Amino acid sequence: MSSRGKMIVLAATASESSEYLRSTWRQMLLATLPDKYAKYLGVNWSSDVEVNEDGQAKYVPNGLRVIEALLIERFGEQNVAVCYGDQLDQFIGEDTKAIGVHAHNPLGITFATDVYAGFYGADSEPINAAVFRRLILHPAIRRHKDHLKVILGGPGAWQVEHKGLQEAWGIDCIVHGEAEEVAADLFDAAVRGEPIPPTIVCQSPKLESIPRIRHRATFGVVEITRGCGRGCQFCSVALRGGKSVPADDVVANVRIQVAEGADTITITTEDLFLYEQGKKFRTNVPALKRLFQSIADVPGVRYITLTHGTIAPAVVNPEAIEELAPWAVGMSPFQNEKSTHPDQRYAMMFVGLETGSVRLFKKHMPGKAYPFRPEQWPDVVLKGYEVMNRHNWFPMSTFIVGLPGETDEDTKHSLELLYALKDTKGVIIPTLFVPLEDTRLEKSEAARIARLTDLQWEFFFTCWRYNVNFMRNSSGTKRRLILGIPIYYYLLGRKLYGPGFKYPLFRLGHFPERFLRRRLYLDFSNHREPLYKAPEIVQIPAESQRPELPIQV
Repeated sequence: MSSRGKMIVLAATASESSEYLRSTWRQMLLATLPDKYAKYLGVNWSSDVEVNEDGQAKYVPNGLRVIEALLIERFGEQNVAVCYGDQLDQFIGEDTKAIGVHAHNPLGITFATDVYAGFYGADSEPINAAVFRRLILHPAIRRHKDHLKVILGGPGAWQVEHKGLQEAWGIDCIVHGEAEEVAADLFDAAVRGEPIPPTIVCQSPKLESIPRIRHRATFGVVEITRGCGRGCQFCSVALRGGKSVPADDVVANVRIQVAEGADTITITTEDLFLYEQGKKFRTNVPALKRLFQSIADVPGVRYITLTHGTIAPAVVNPEAIEELAPWAVGMSPFQNEKSTHPDQRYAMMFVGLETGSVRLFKKHMPGKAYPFRPEQWPDVVLKGYEVMNRHNWFPMSTFIVGLPGETDEDTKHSLELLYALKDTKGVIIPTLFVPLEDTRLEKSEAARIARLTDLQWEFFFTCWRYNVNFMRNSSGTKRRLILGIPIYYYLLGRKLYGPGFKYPLFRLGHFPERFLRRRLYLDFSNHREPLYKAPEIVQIPAESQRPELPIQV
């Protein structure tokens, strides 16, 4: 590479580009651990990435690949480089006019991430934040700042503006939203040395504005939809109507991934069941089957993984779960002894449950259950789990702790639903509420780990007790947890979070329930019947009784 540098350099951090174990959730979770302890925790490999012979990144997040495709079309491939932070020196020089930086979670303050670093103390910066800071403050950028513009985009770009770091970090423009219809002109202005705005807010682009990618994305990501339309107040995507990427474009992107060494394709969507949907979220099972088959037919595709989906379609159309299983389960890289598949494979998909409180559900996310009423939410969750588990779909479900207006009574309802899920198969991730930009709750107060109630702590650690039971492979895990948990509590935990933290934490450590039941709401020692049970049938209400949708779909 000439010392003159490339005209345009696009960069992403290694921690958000890693393909660790072909698992998006493992990558994200590992990046939440505190950076200062990373090497002692044995997670340095979580940011391992691969570099091509010319120093460019072998794979980066799909969003950056989309921008790369647009810029190559405008400026030519010879003028655009894509790299990780460690390779910036190779590509930034006197000829560099613009640097585009991808930000997924640059400060580690999204729903899950700042929680786990906090267990090591308030000054514990998570890996993803530390790695991003080193990238944005890289000496090569500082050395050449007088003749280049720094442009920041991606789903976490709002965090930098929110924390008032734009000027301190030398960022000339922060782009919010989907940038396909503004990126080329913005970089064109930067290359010409013209003024560019400090912030740009983008609208959802037309499908024809989304280009096919030119190079491999992390996890072999291929987008199949944009938007959702269910209207959850804590999510910006839910306020945009869903649209489907044409199958020819999906397959073309798959072929690009495989040609550059990917054997795993990750089907990326806000909701799998919205692909070529019918009216009012009606699942198009034939279209989904054709899509999966067309991906599987591309030579070199060995595995298929999923991202997000809602649980209501599994109750409305249980046949969809069964009919997609040959690909979603049969081509999954994930295995667990609890699976009944011949190779013990299972499909893992993110499913937002968010709360067991009907009151909070009705207030913040009634469209998530459509066509069911909010009052049916516990039934929908349990029936959906029953259907999915029967066909070896093991959800990775999220609950939001500390939604605006949450009371102890609401938390008890979530605990009751959690108790009813105790024998299901999957992972349940507790997250803390964050008021994300461009949502209806953006002005609400964030939940803080230091202010969690005793009941919220119980919910948090009961989730992780379930997860350990699901994921562990040996009884040795149990013994290590019992030894490590009280040591942590007495050395650091009680100082950080007080005595209410103790007994919920000890449940995670598999302490005998007879010692915990007088201190906690749920009692696992008496094997009582759950308050909620999966019904035989969840009755779909008449259309006049269904929740109103914010977007007509």
